[in-house]
Amino acid sequence: MIENTILKANREGRKGVVFALTFPSLHLVEMAAHVGFDAISLDGEHGYFPETAIDNICRVANGYGMSVIARVPDNAAYQINLYLDRGIQGVTGPHINSGAEAQALADACLFPPDGKRSWGGGRGTEFNDQELLDEKYGGKLGFAKWSNANMLVVAQIEDKKAWDNLDDILAVPGLTGVTGGPHDFAQSLGHPGEPDHPDRIAATLDIEKRARAAGKTAGGDLSTGTGAAELMLGEARAFVAAHSSDKVGS
Repeated sequence: MIENTILKANREGRKGVVFALTFPSLHLVEMAAHVGFDAISLDGEHGYFPETAIDNICRVANGYGMSVIARVPDNAAYQINLYLDRGIQGVTGPHINSGAEAQALADACLFPPDGKRSWGGGRGTEFNDQELLDEKYGGKLGFAKWSNANMLVVAQIEDKKAWDNLDDILAVPGLTGVTGGPHDFAQSLGHPGEPDHPDRIAATLDIEKRARAAGKTAGGDLSTGTGAAELMLGEARAFVAAHSSDKVGS
């Protein structure tokens, strides 16, 4: 395992620069490394990532010195564990609506004594190689502490219920911070299809202010990024528009 490269960037005084994927592509992971991204982000809730693909993405990304973080499909401990066992070093839990749900998320991501993460035998625990664990970390407990220190645990606040329960969510000690979900949040506030509605924006600003006051991160405090979809629908679309009337032979 490598140190969390987003946290490493933060220690250098800058945000981590992250490339986002909604589908498996080792080619894009390798190209992201070539242009200087710090980390890779996977959207497991709305994208599609079988466990074998996650394992390979982590292997290639780590080989190029990039951590991998992910939004998981759901917050069940077994599902989170399948991601963590592959080598994921940051988990965003979707639709966290209560302190209890935030606590369960943190417990699933962090090894004891800080949480209840199950010990596996994959990349996420150095293949349970006792000799390496002893030599590199001083044993399994040493690795557990190192892993916890290199794990980002983020609750996605995307419902009015979560806003109502925000103090309980922010009180969870193992939680790194919170992030938003403007479309679902706007819908829960009575404004479907209006993610930029003033009510949603005001609520998000309140959440971010309270999160930072509680010592948690909010939104893009730690990282900034782009992804394959944004590049295709942005720069690639602009390219097509600029060249759609080019004459043959010119």
